[in-house]
Amino acid sequence: MKLLNLLLILAVCLFFSTAHSAETISEKAQATKDDIKRDANKAVNRVEESTCTGTDAECAKQKISNRAEEAKDAIKDKSSEIKNNLD
Repeated sequence: MKLLNLLLILAVCLFFSTAHSAETISEKAQATKDDIKRDANKAVNRVEESTCTGTDAECAKQKISNRAEEAKDAIKDKSSEIKNNLD
């Protein structure tokens, strides 16, 4: 009975391990390009935030807006990477 359970667990694990496929070269290049673009955008945002000459409220608003945009871009890029891994 233990052997049967072990074989069943092994079969299920092997079945689910085949759902993962490798990214193609163009998909990897796209992911790298997205990472570089996101890092550059983040650096530009940090410079803009450090040189903000408005009131504290305006600077905080700009900072929050930049963080929200960065999070949105990161989620979009990661979701497309996951989709490419599963395709």
